[in-house]
Amino acid sequence: MYQMVPGGPMNSSTSTPIKQKMARDGRPLIGVGVLGLVLVIAAVTAWCYYFASLHKADLLKTELLDLNKDGFLIRNQAGAIVFQMAFRSGTLDLDSCSKEGEVLSCSRSSAGTLNFFIQTVRPKGTVMCYRVRWEELAAGRPVVHAMSYNGSHWYGGAESSIQHWPISISGQQVPKPFVTSDIYSNRHDFGGILERYWLSSKASAIKINDSVPFHLGWNDTEKMMYFQARYQDSPYKPIPGQAPFAELSYRVCVGSDVTSIHKYMVRRYFNKPNKVPSVNMFRYPIWSTWALHKTDINQEKLLSYAANIRKYHFNCSHLELDDRYTSSYGEFDFDPLKFPNASAMFQKLKAEGFLVSLWTHPFVNYDSPNFHVGVEKGLFVREPTGQLPALVRWWNGVGSILDFTNPEAREWFASNLRALRSKYGVASFKFDAGETSYLPWQFNTHVPLYDPSTFTRRYTEMAIPFNERAELRVGYQSQNISCFFRLIDRDSRWGYELGLKSLIPTVLTISILGYQFILPDMIGGNVYPNRTEGSQKLPDRELYIRWLELSAFMPAMQFSIPPWEYDADVIQIAQRFTALHEALVAPRVLELAGEVLATGDPIIRPLWWIAMGDEAAYKIDSQFLIGDDLMVAPVLEPGKQERDIYLPAGRWRSYKGELFDNKEALPLTDYPVDLDEIAYFLWV
Repeated sequence: MYQMVPGGPMNSSTSTPIKQKMARDGRPLIGVGVLGLVLVIAAVTAWCYYFASLHKADLLKTELLDLNKDGFLIRNQAGAIVFQMAFRSGTLDLDSCSKEGEVLSCSRSSAGTLNFFIQTVRPKGTVMCYRVRWEELAAGRPVVHAMSYNGSHWYGGAESSIQHWPISISGQQVPKPFVTSDIYSNRHDFGGILERYWLSSKASAIKINDSVPFHLGWNDTEKMMYFQARYQDSPYKPIPGQAPFAELSYRVCVGSDVTSIHKYMVRRYFNKPNKVPSVNMFRYPIWSTWALHKTDINQEKLLSYAANIRKYHFNCSHLELDDRYTSSYGEFDFDPLKFPNASAMFQKLKAEGFLVSLWTHPFVNYDSPNFHVGVEKGLFVREPTGQLPALVRWWNGVGSILDFTNPEAREWFASNLRALRSKYGVASFKFDAGETSYLPWQFNTHVPLYDPSTFTRRYTEMAIPFNERAELRVGYQSQNISCFFRLIDRDSRWGYELGLKSLIPTVLTISILGYQFILPDMIGGNVYPNRTEGSQKLPDRELYIRWLELSAFMPAMQFSIPPWEYDADVIQIAQRFTALHEALVAPRVLELAGEVLATGDPIIRPLWWIAMGDEAAYKIDSQFLIGDDLMVAPVLEPGKQERDIYLPAGRWRSYKGELFDNKEALPLTDYPVDLDEIAYFLWV
């Protein structure tokens, strides 16, 4: 039998104080344990976040590209930033991003769901490319990316009325449709020759995809170009049956130098011509009736013009009979009042060794008999319902424009041109107009045009059967049309707005866009009222001479105001420079023209083509190269008989016989150039 002893462990009167003491002694230990556990959890969590951040950082880098929520940047192999793009229509939700192989993709932005990816592409050599796509998954949301100038010089885009080289953009422009336009009439629009391609002096280039409903804007304060995709308030239309989700997709490529990256882009993304136009178009001048006679041309004036070409001992590629040889716009035969015996006229010109090309256009005015033919056959671009032909206003009146997506309209137009060639022996045609800006804002075509500038492409195709001597003033994805592309009409002025100074920047720009057979419009300009420096009947004499000298070093020469309208000295200068063109320039140009078929490389080249990495060469807009071995520096200022010349490093011989052997670029200050001279240098 067990006996309870007072004060033993089972005695309640003594157990409570003991428990309280034990609790007081154990509390610090428990606290330390809990704190330690918290610290361990925090450390593990921090460690996990650290590794997650490392993983995310690794995820958002691909080769030389760094992506963040606001945009991306690309570095070159040396680590310098060469390209920057900002996202302006939303920021990426980086938690929605993942990486698989060469593709980095995201599914959400601050605006909602989207389809975004960047894919790395590794071509051969030193080039690295990235495919970028941002597709909104809700109708009505545009996509805007803003490309930074990034302290570099940019080239390409489009012909413009005020042309600079490199691109010089001022002010702010909200994104507007990047479509072909007549910049002579609408001087703030994009030009008739354009491509969705830009090139940077930092050896980066961007090509916007053909499928994009593309709008371009800029902000010179921010030093940004805005690339926008949208369907709202736009001539672009989504493909039927597909959701109207805006998609901005493009390729960015970076390389070791600007010349090599451009060569890569041209070979990869541009069409190439399949033949070289008539050799004689390169060798001998074209003589147009336009600037001298305008629409007041007739049989007697044309024959007299031809007689004077022979009288003053000039060669002739062909005579170009320009505007208003027909009774009305839309007809295809000669006005019997102005040309009472057109057949005899052509026979006489042929006997004297002249070929003749005719001006043509895509319009049929409402007062032309052919307007009724076009309505009955359904040959015209129609208003949106498709029931009636759309009326358009152009510089010669009001009418309708032929629908070149319609095979019947194409054949009707082509058959009329073939009939002229068959009846009179017409050599070819000057295809005028063709810009998208002449289409109504809303229109209907036989084959829907989701990209309105495709109309320009369809029009340029009409020149293919006549491409030996054909002439176009528009181009969009048309580099394979093997004919000459003419700059838009020039004013008879010195400056950058469609004047003499605009010639070199414009020729360099469309060369970079892949158009190499270039006709730099008429020597001296078009002598339009209120746009002429001179007597208003003739361009200023000095301007005419300087224009003539520059044209002698272009792929082709075109006279309209003839030199005999001035004096014997001007005639002599013209004879000497047409001979120089034939003997020196044309052989080099023809050799390069043959190479264009394979490479697409420019015939007329910027100085940076051979002076890569030279900051001064990137900004020169008054000199150019023919190939790599003939450098030209014309005088483009009134009253000047000298100019500063940038001579790239190398061994050069001047037209005066001077030898320059310079290991670095050499500036020639106030180099003398008389009025009857142009400075040029040959690589020794």
